[in-house]
Parts: sequence; structure tokens; C-alpha cells
Amino acid sequence: MKQSNNWQHGSSQVSVIMISLNEEHNMDAVLKNLSGWAYDVHLVDSCSQDNTIDIALKHGVNVIQHRFNGFGDQWNFALDNLPISTPWVMKLDPDERLTPELKKSIDEMIKNDASDGIIIKRRLWFMGSVLPITQSILRLWRTGTCHFTEVKVNEHPLVEGDIHYADGYLEHHDSPHLDHWVVKQNKYTTTEAINQFYEGNLAASPKLFGTSLERRIWIKKNFWKIPGRYIILFLYHFIFLGAWRAGRIGWIWSHLRVEVYRLWGFKKIEMKLLNGVVKDIPAHAGDPDTRVRFYE
Repeated sequence: MKQSNNWQHGSSQVSVIMISLNEEHNMDAVLKNLSGWAYDVHLVDSCSQDNTIDIALKHGVNVIQHRFNGFGDQWNFALDNLPISTPWVMKLDPDERLTPELKKSIDEMIKNDASDGIIIKRRLWFMGSVLPITQSILRLWRTGTCHFTEVKVNEHPLVEGDIHYADGYLEHHDSPHLDHWVVKQNKYTTTEAINQFYEGNLAASPKLFGTSLERRIWIKKNFWKIPGRYIILFLYHFIFLGAWRAGRIGWIWSHLRVEVYRLWGFKKIEMKLLNGVVKDIPAHAGDPDTRVRFYE
């Protein structure tokens, strides 16, 4: 399918940018959610092997491809190379959806012209249920005023000026099923472990009493020194964040968040023991080798 660029301009003054790798399970839903609201949509794809690009082109999205070298690098590439013509830009992941209240709030804030950046409350969905877990994240800014931290994972947009909060929610449908979630977390923990092993760049300076981002970075850096850390981590997610209000699903999610950190820690130990990163083993079958006979 050829590039069509026939996205029907929506009512907002916002260009939405996304990055993707094998997101066909999300692409149709997220584009339908943006239809009629986003002025246009741009996608930087990391050479997907599924129908991600077919679906995006069908909806009239502007699509380009770029090899993935880390989240910070990919988002900065998007900002530097996409033909954005609107006064505002929004960063969106394919597994996220805007509520009508959020769209209305963004439009009103842009009309009032009092903000340079807009923070959104993101609400988590897990195993088909909404969790009482929200995260405030900066997702909109005036065009040309943002760049991302150069990190492999957990990138952060850097925007100066007046930052205000929007009403409504960004619904985060983290994974279509648990198997997909586990695969994704396995990749994230490997990237985090590699980054710490080689002492890669951090998204911000670690400060316990700094900003929310600086505090999260401090916790990640010093988590491994805390006695009883896994019990504390479970109680943090289940009690402090309020996952208990989601019942059994909240209990499962809280336990799995602990296991993510535990796996991350084990990978760090393995890298120290083996003095480096273990070479990837191909996870899927490739094409037949022409040097030998192939049977269907």
C-alpha cells in the first residue's frame, strides 16, 4: 500500500506523533480514537513485521521508518524529521486513548494560550480492567520547544515555560493479554539492566527530594540497597498507590510489578558474573536456508 496522506484534518491544532514496532493490535483503535480531533497523525515505525503500516496508511497517517536505537533517540528523530505544521505537538503511544473530557480540556487550554506544555493524567488498564493507578506525564508542547532525554528507556520530554494540567484521562491499555505484557517487561528489564551495567545516561539527576522524575530516578538507582525492598515495593503498589481497590486484579498487578524489579536485579547479577551482555538468541523461526532441502 502506498503512502496516501489523506488523514481528514480534525478540529484541534494538535499534530499527534507516535513510534511503533508491531502494533497492529493497537493501531486501528488508537487512530479511530484520534479521528475527528487530531489535525494530523505522524508515525515513526521501527520496521514492523506485522500489519502496523498497512493499518496506518489506510487511515491516512504520515509514516516513515527509522531503525530503533533507544526511546530517547527515536522520539528526537521524530521531532527533527516529521513535517509538523501545527502550533502544538502531542506524544502518544499506540496503546493509549484520549477520553472526550481530555480532548475538550486540551482544546480549551490551547485556546486560552496560557501554557507552553500540558501534563495529562494517564490511567492504567490491566487484564481488561481499569486500575485506580494514575500517572501525571507531560505529553503536549508548543512545536519546536521540546527535546527528549537521550536514554534507552524511560525517556522524558524537556520543555521550558508554563506547564499546566489538563482535565480528563489518557487511558493506557498496557497490553492485550498477559503473555504480551510479560514479553514487553522482559525487554524493558533487559534494557534497564544493560543501561545500568554500562552506566548509561539517566533521564534526570537522581534526587530523593527533587521533582517526581528525579525522585523516580533516585529510587531506581538506590532500590537495590534498601532492606526488605520487595515487600516494600509490593506494599507501595498495593496499598499506597491504591491497587487494592481493584481487588484480585490489583493484587496480581502489584505482585507482577515486584517480579519485574526482581527480574531486573537478576539480570544485573548475571551481567556482572558473565562480565557483559549475553548475546541474543533468535526467538522466532527465520526463512528456509537455500543450501539445504526444505519440506513444508
